Amino acid sequence: MNTARLWEEAEAQLPGALEWLRRMVECNSFSGNAEGVNAVGTLTAAMFEPLGFRAERVRPAEPNRGDHWVLARPARGGPRVGLVSHLDTVFPPEEEQRNGFRWCREGDRIYGPGTVDNKGGTVAMFLMLQVLRRGAPEWFERVDWTLLFNGAEEVLSPDFGRLARGRLAGAAAALVFEGGQRRGEAWTLVTSRKGRAVFRIRVEGRGAHAGTRPERGANAVVQLAETVLRAARVTDWERSRSVNVGWIRGGTAVNRVPEEAEAEVEMRALDPAVFAEGKAALLALAGIGGVRARADGHPCRVCVDLLQEMPPWPDQESTERLFRSWETAGHELGWAVERETRGGLSDANYLWDLVPTLDGLGPVGDNAHCSERSPDGSKEPEYVLAGSFVPKTVLNALALVRWLEAQQGVRPGRGC
Repeated sequence: MNTARLWEEAEAQLPGALEWLRRMVECNSFSGNAEGVNAVGTLTAAMFEPLGFRAERVRPAEPNRGDHWVLARPARGGPRVGLVSHLDTVFPPEEEQRNGFRWCREGDRIYGPGTVDNKGGTVAMFLMLQVLRRGAPEWFERVDWTLLFNGAEEVLSPDFGRLARGRLAGAAAALVFEGGQRRGEAWTLVTSRKGRAVFRIRVEGRGAHAGTRPERGANAVVQLAETVLRAARVTDWERSRSVNVGWIRGGTAVNRVPEEAEAEVEMRALDPAVFAEGKAALLALAGIGGVRARADGHPCRVCVDLLQEMPPWPDQESTERLFRSWETAGHELGWAVERETRGGLSDANYLWDLVPTLDGLGPVGDNAHCSERSPDGSKEPEYVLAGSFVPKTVLNALALVRWLEAQQGVRPGRGC
């Protein structure tokens, strides 16, 4: 394949791609702003329409969320490839306004909500397809493309996971365009991610007057304090398992022994067995507590509910084979490409056991989920590096073709 041609096409298409990025960034798409998420979905469909993609809107399971979008460009008999991104961000409109957080280019850095997480990833996907259409048209036409856009990735959406699995079963690859990173001179790609489980711990005690009859009270706050300390000790740093007590509340006034209290905790782990062990340990906190009323021994009762779960994406062979195509392409281009494990979640967690999956294919940036800027530079908002789009696009395009060649056992067309 003529890599110089790929590079030329990527550079030629970059200004138009960045204009699409600007339009997306200027449209607030906070997860709770369904209208804004749908507006970005409409922009996304318009961006890909000239490439021959047909758009389908899929209503989410939660009525107050934005739609998921599926863009398809079928090819009869060709390998199916799934490309995945998301439309929502974590920034409410009032936060963007309060912090003056908007599209702003300063040298190579482009600041703004979603520039790297993940509107920049959507634009990187678009740029790769543009380059393939012009630089490797045989493969662009041959592939059965399925593009999936999550309307509520930042708040987790299992219904999108089911949608993605249904559309990508049997695909040759699932490529997730979350933001990428550099490690020194090397490009890094995500080949594994921790899983996450969220639990609510509720304690029922018995109320009493804190002055005249404190001995009749079974203090739910004290019981909860003891319970969350036990939850935190499920952390196992040696095996990459962490438990975070996210919030805690209980009681109403200091002259009452509180009768109820609750907290939410999350647990993350990379290894599925370590994840399952931690989940079981947290659920086992439920039952009769050790805090009791002095008067008659009335106990506090602890209830633990599993609210949400996304399984880990561990290291495994199908991802490794896919990664090696990117490693090989990097070698052809004179670049190092390395593996990365992330503690955060992405839609790759839904797909890795179904189809060969790779993540972190988007452009390079930093400070995702941050909108603040301070005069001393200690706080800096989310940004993407404009100069990362072209090399990452060339790497992705070349590597994908190398993967498809290996899967099909052919090299269609002269020059490939």
